[in-house]
Amino acid sequence: MSETITRQSAVDRFLTAGESATISACDAWSTDATLDATVPNWRFRVRGVDAIRSEYAKWFTDPGAFEQLRRLRTDEGEVVEYTFTWTQDGVPHAAHHAHILTIREGLIVADTVLCGGRWPAALLAEMEAADV
Repeated sequence: MSETITRQSAVDRFLTAGESATISACDAWSTDATLDATVPNWRFRVRGVDAIRSEYAKWFTDPGAFEQLRRLRTDEGEVVEYTFTWTQDGVPHAAHHAHILTIREGLIVADTVLCGGRWPAALLAEMEAADV
């Protein structure tokens, strides 16, 4: 195990890879991990570290920052909720996710994620104006 792996948890590595848009090289998942994703108007599952990296590489294409990051440890792993912000093609965006993570032997073996969608600046402004 590398020194980086021993110092950072799998969740830390996942979050760091999301911020830096380096998911394709992230070593946070077990080889047979599962991703169960609920996204706007759809739900899907993928199995295996390569399939998960491939899917998340689509979600975290540009470097960004986690805002309102909340991490809650559970008996089986961790629940992570955040708002992620980034700029895509010159347009600010944000997304709100919650991950229910199961961790074994220092790796993520299951990730159930709830995603509210990708919101460009115009939609973010509309949501802010509607916020009472």
